Amino acid sequence: MKSFYVTDIGLKRSVNQDSVYCNENSIGNLPNLFVVADGMGGHRAGDLASRLCVDTLRESVEETSLKTPVSILEEALLSAHKKILESAMADPACEGMGTTTVAATIIDNHLYIANIGDSRLYILREKLCQITEDHSLVEEMVKSGELAKENVRSHPNKNIITRALGIGTEAMPDFFEIELQSDDIILMCSDGLTNMLEDAEIESIIRREADDLEKAGMTLLNRANDMGGKDNITILLVRV
Repeated sequence: MKSFYVTDIGLKRSVNQDSVYCNENSIGNLPNLFVVADGMGGHRAGDLASRLCVDTLRESVEETSLKTPVSILEEALLSAHKKILESAMADPACEGMGTTTVAATIIDNHLYIANIGDSRLYILREKLCQITEDHSLVEEMVKSGELAKENVRSHPNKNIITRALGIGTEAMPDFFEIELQSDDIILMCSDGLTNMLEDAEIESIIRREADDLEKAGMTLLNRANDMGGKDNITILLVRV
């Protein structure tokens, strides 16, 4: 297994509200852990929410007595949700803060994924496939037939999230399990990448630089900034 990650403020924001955690080694009862979080709720609050998410996930996984990956990830996400809510209640300046997140672990030849919000996980095999589903208004519009998939990136409401950690009384993450194949490449990212680049270009760049994850990640980052860099950009790549 090889991995690479990078997070960048982009060209338009004054604060990086993204957080990332990349650990190829064992942590608690998991053999590895990868997390991307994209905070929201004002400069200070969004930054804090994503950082609390990553820190609480890591601490929960380190300390848990649970054994199965889905139960470990679920407990960690619910702990992060509670921590963000408590922090928001303690500081009026952080009221309403929240964060999206996607977390994953690889055990043997299986990938276990948890996500809430619109940070994504893709797998590149014969083609680039988005595994997670966005919890967003535009995704609901696509499912109902109101909006064509190709018009999502240009829709004025594309940033409206329907689920997030720290928002509402309950957190409702989705969980996925994928059987991996040799040479699969996993991409986890915030929407600062996917709002700037089409999936086809993302696939082309990763495939072209598949032997060098750092070069692939930096090329994706630079292209997202070339296309406007309107948001913070986080990219995490793992090759099986």
